[in-house]
Amino acid sequence: RLWQQQQSNFTAQSNALTSINSSLSALQTAMQSLHDITGAISANTATSSQTGILTASAQSGAVAGTHLVTVTNLATTASVYTDALANGNTNFQTGVITLQVGTKSTDITVDSGNNTLTGLASTINSQQLGVTASVINDSNGSRLALISKTTGQPGDLTITGNTTGLTFHKSVAGQNASLTIDGVPFSSATNTVTGALSGVTLNLVGSAPNTPVQISVGPDTNGATQAVNNFVSAYNAVIGAINAQFTYNTSTNSAGTLAANSALRSLQSSLLSDVTYAMSSNNGYESLASLGIDMANDGTLSVDQANLNSVLASHYSDFQNFFQGSSTSFGSQLAADLTSLTSPTRGALNENLAEIKNQQTTLHTTISDFEDRLAARQQQLIIQYSQIDAMLRQYPVTLQAITAQLATLQTAQK
Repeated sequence: RLWQQQQSNFTAQSNALTSINSSLSALQTAMQSLHDITGAISANTATSSQTGILTASAQSGAVAGTHLVTVTNLATTASVYTDALANGNTNFQTGVITLQVGTKSTDITVDSGNNTLTGLASTINSQQLGVTASVINDSNGSRLALISKTTGQPGDLTITGNTTGLTFHKSVAGQNASLTIDGVPFSSATNTVTGALSGVTLNLVGSAPNTPVQISVGPDTNGATQAVNNFVSAYNAVIGAINAQFTYNTSTNSAGTLAANSALRSLQSSLLSDVTYAMSSNNGYESLASLGIDMANDGTLSVDQANLNSVLASHYSDFQNFFQGSSTSFGSQLAADLTSLTSPTRGALNENLAEIKNQQTTLHTTISDFEDRLAARQQQLIIQYSQIDAMLRQYPVTLQAITAQLATLQTAQK
């Protein structure tokens, strides 16, 4: 029974340590999002004052600032069509059609095998010329329609030669988007403009030559706020689980299964020391408290959202340096400690888990050896019992023989 209790204790301790270790790994992930130079607080955002004209998105390399963009016209997709024939299978004259897509020309041979709108559409599509050919039917008959797969001038369509008798009309010319960025003219073959503003993508959705659109580029404060809240939640999960192990329950007159665990007490001390660490100099933002992240008496953290918003709005670079600065920054110190604490080989809890596992293995071996010895002794006793039982079964026969011999002796004496 003592061994069973020991096994139960080892299992409970192992489960508790594994759970806390998992929470510690989650804290490391949340911290990495703040500390990583490509993480959440390095992200930028771009907003547009006129989303009906253009929208914008920013990458981490974008430079904070404000820009004025005027969209004169959008990039268009070229298309041409023919006059109507009776239907898609009506024959027309054979010959050659020369189709130019952008600057590349291709001769399309029309013979008796494809001199219908349906046949010509199939031929054009099979040659993969960068256009889509289709037959359009309406009340006037059937027309061949060609639409470019490329927007802007690079995808403009021109029929430069035609001996088939078909008449082609250009319905839309392929032209580039035309815009100005901070007064500088810019042309784009697509309505997705990249490279004009470093790290910013402009998505053109409408033209308004007389309406400048303001694009504001800056840090993604919403993403930063979420990252901070995730960190605080992850930290509180760890410290709360640790505190629970050391809390005495008056109803059960006991504490947690790890109440006497020195490694857990050391972890608690390390975390409390880490989150109260203050940088030597960061323009007044040297501690979590200076960012609006306060500590309660039990060691848990809470976010004063108003204070945090103020820091993010006015001192974002200091906020960023707090988590991503040099080796003496808060973020660097905590990230390094968490890496050590969660190390598979050197982490305090992992070492403790390995020790408990060894103890469980040793106890299991002890129990197994005892059970083997017990089984061997049991088998030995069974054999001895069988031998004794066999001997006892012989006693009545022996007694009868002795009795008979005695009777014979008594008779002889008479």
